[in-house]
Amino acid sequence: MSQSWFPYEPSKPVKLISPVVLAYIGDAIYEVAVRQYVISRPNLRPNHLHRAATGLVSAKAQSKLLGLLEPELTDEEKNIIRQGRNAKSGTIPKNADVLEYRHATAFECLIGYLYYTGQQARMQELIHSGIQQMER
Repeated sequence: MSQSWFPYEPSKPVKLISPVVLAYIGDAIYEVAVRQYVISRPNLRPNHLHRAATGLVSAKAQSKLLGLLEPELTDEEKNIIRQGRNAKSGTIPKNADVLEYRHATAFECLIGYLYYTGQQARMQELIHSGIQQMER
């Protein structure tokens, strides 16, 4: 299992966890990473922090970020992305089209998978690379 900073592990092996559940934890992890990133930037007031974070965590932004990262992904990661993209979440996107929403879910699924398989360095590398490419 992962070397998590929090002592709770998933109730079953990662390979048996639904892609939607991996996306659920991946969403939270990515949100924290983005908040840390925007706080690291100089001179941002709270309302600017929120706007900057929202610009990186929206389904539209995550979909774009996934597209930018695709050339860097391994075959294993592409397989996880495919599973996440094809997962039926049961929710209807509010501020994104269905394709963007599915790609965002796929990205979040990958983050959750990397987290729970103890690949935090790879997870950090992809998040950092994606944010840097989005900010250009």
